[in-house]
Amino acid sequence: MTFVEIPGSKSVTARALFLAAAADGTTALVRPLVSDDTEGFAEGLLALGYEVARGAGEWRVGGRPAGPGVDGARVFCRDGATTARFLPALVAAGRGTFHFDASAQMRRRPLGPLTTALRELGVEVECHGEDGHHPLSVRTDGVKGGEVTLDAGLSSQYLTALLLLGPLTENGLRIRVTDLVSAPYVEITLAMMRSFGVEVEREGNTFHVPPGGYTATRYAIEPDASTASYFFAAAAVTGREVTVRGLGRNALQGDLRFVEVLEKLGAEVEVGADATTVKGGALTGGTVNMRDISDTMPTLAAIAPFASGPVRIEDVYNTRVKECDRLDACAENLRRLGIDVRTGRDWIEIRPGTPKAAEIATHGDHRIVMSFAVTGLRTPGITFDDPGCVRKTFPGFHQAFAAWAG
Repeated sequence: MTFVEIPGSKSVTARALFLAAAADGTTALVRPLVSDDTEGFAEGLLALGYEVARGAGEWRVGGRPAGPGVDGARVFCRDGATTARFLPALVAAGRGTFHFDASAQMRRRPLGPLTTALRELGVEVECHGEDGHHPLSVRTDGVKGGEVTLDAGLSSQYLTALLLLGPLTENGLRIRVTDLVSAPYVEITLAMMRSFGVEVEREGNTFHVPPGGYTATRYAIEPDASTASYFFAAAAVTGREVTVRGLGRNALQGDLRFVEVLEKLGAEVEVGADATTVKGGALTGGTVNMRDISDTMPTLAAIAPFASGPVRIEDVYNTRVKECDRLDACAENLRRLGIDVRTGRDWIEIRPGTPKAAEIATHGDHRIVMSFAVTGLRTPGITFDDPGCVRKTFPGFHQAFAAWAG
């Protein structure tokens, strides 16, 4: 049995940074992810006047329930979607004018449902290019709260941003959601809000968020389940066995359900109290719905050629508006490898085949690199046009993966 140490969750670290900044007191974040995305979030908080001390293995954040410690700032969100979507919601609780911009890649990604919702709540949001995209300015005098309707069909992060804002409003929020993708990420948000002292009530598609603020705490970040998917997939296609500690049956992250997909396709899976083990076997084909775990869609697509039958992945339209159009990127690269692929608006079907060596077009997307690194375990000669883009979530990925592969 091989144990793999997975760095902290990006999703959990970003939410924890927001919650810590909003809480009354100083919060200690234990084993946070250190990557371009999370460093960008922390730098954004510093620009907004929050106290952030980053030590080895622990970050300490001084909370400001009344909002930023400055009445104006410029924040560059880099490539980070959580930074670009959460921080404009955080500053809405304060007072002043705040300017946000992001990388060209992040400028392309939509946040219109969030900007619309903030405007409905009385926050002045001005987009300086295409509406619903960065760059933008937020002018605010606090948020009273009330009721808002939200379409979260492209990203659950819109809903998370409003849920996190809710306790900082004067009267709380009532959020009615008309569509929701990646629902398990919302469950992460709700669980973490409870850890910081806030209980959200849910009635069907409506969320009631009480006012009153957050309480600082000491919070441990669990390993990143999306990152773990590459090692689980690697075991599945090589016949080896891998165990990831810190991700068990009580894990917050829905992406751990990727191992259920592997099990359906023929791998052996054991989910324990505080660890998950995958052992490879002969993979079969099948159809899987990955709407709720769409960040792991490229992982499955990259190993699908090694299955004995076609693999069809459905209900993943939102992967088209990630760091790149991941559906098309997966199809393009599988074809480069000589694999027969078909795609539709929200699905991809991959037929069995023997991949040949080729250069992977990464489109600057960390998940494309890490996914096709798994393909490379059985296809010598695969290269990447931008292998370094893994710095977004796992700067040491190539070294860790090579060490595991032996």
